[in-house]
Amino acid sequence: MKKILLSSALLLASATMVQAQDYKYEVSPMIGYNIAEGNLGMKSDGYFVGGLELQANSADSKISPEFSVFVSPSADYAKKGSTKVYRGAFNGVYTFDALSSIVPFAKLGGGIEKISSERYGNDDGFFLDGGAGIKIPFTEQLAFKAEAIYMAKINHIHAGNADSNLMTLVGLTYSFGAMAQKEVPVVAEVVEKEEVVIVPAVVVVPQEKDTDGDGVYDALDKCPNTPENSTVGADGCPVVFDDDHDGVANAVDTCPNTPVGTKVDATGCDEDMDHDGVLNVNDICANTPLGEAVNNDGCPKSIDLHINFENNSFKVKKDSYSRIADYANFLKKYTNYSAKIVGYTDSRGSALYNQRLSEKRAREVKRMLIADGVNPAQLSSKGRGEANPIATNATREGRAKNRRIEAELIRH
Repeated sequence: MKKILLSSALLLASATMVQAQDYKYEVSPMIGYNIAEGNLGMKSDGYFVGGLELQANSADSKISPEFSVFVSPSADYAKKGSTKVYRGAFNGVYTFDALSSIVPFAKLGGGIEKISSERYGNDDGFFLDGGAGIKIPFTEQLAFKAEAIYMAKINHIHAGNADSNLMTLVGLTYSFGAMAQKEVPVVAEVVEKEEVVIVPAVVVVPQEKDTDGDGVYDALDKCPNTPENSTVGADGCPVVFDDDHDGVANAVDTCPNTPVGTKVDATGCDEDMDHDGVLNVNDICANTPLGEAVNNDGCPKSIDLHINFENNSFKVKKDSYSRIADYANFLKKYTNYSAKIVGYTDSRGSALYNQRLSEKRAREVKRMLIADGVNPAQLSSKGRGEANPIATNATREGRAKNRRIEAELIRH
């Protein structure tokens, strides 16, 4: 008795892989030239045209619906004047099998033509159209497209004869929206043999996808949109590193070498960088010198503006203009502050002379701050002469320190 051998046919590599991927949609910006029938009265029997074609594809049909719009913004009449031409069409597109790298297609349908300036029997109407063309792919989703479309418009003015137009177009086609992939089924053959040999079917599993390129397949990736070059775990989610162990990940740590045990803010930096007792988040004067008395927003209660004056004069030297402008910008930004501008001198000269000179210098700085845009209501001035020295008046260096303008901040 003859015995039956059941054997599953081996699948070729080209057949086991998923078929070349198609796309659901195509959009094609096009430009070209419209050749018009002579009785339409167009200059040189033609004009330029541009438009857009939208096509929807299906894996179950080689005929695809297409909607297109075309505009000719300036079509000149041979005798006088010009018109705009608008067309909208709906076609069925049949795509043939590719010939080498060229994909031919044909289309058939109809549409409507709108003429903005109707002359010489050229008016609005419906048309039937048919065309053919080719696509030459550059990449999987981008292709060069060229086509010719003949349009026959019903026109009762020309003895019921159709008006003819021929558009020749070139453009680019962009395809998007990948269709579901199809696998080639395994086919079993029945071969007669003297003995039974069972050969297992060889099935090549489609290659797994790793969309974000982190080394973890999409099916297992719990974080499918990991940024490029991220270090991830087995679940595809980023592994968080914190080299200085301050509780802030390296990726957002702007102070990556904070000493162990330091209390830090959300950026990984010492939460009180200038150690004035005010946390960074509330400190608007973040670089206050150590030990200086500050307000509750971290700004010094009183600072030396380091303003230099001409000798025995209240005229400010030009090298101090920028410091006055900087302080003016501060007061304009923080209008909840007012400032008392206080002038001091050294002990040389009479006390009365020094008092008056300090008052003039304080008023001059106040005037310049107002000139730089500070609200006068934020400012006051006072002269204190040779009082409250901050250094000895016995030396040149000490006297220079005592000749100063201080600003006392008051928060409202």
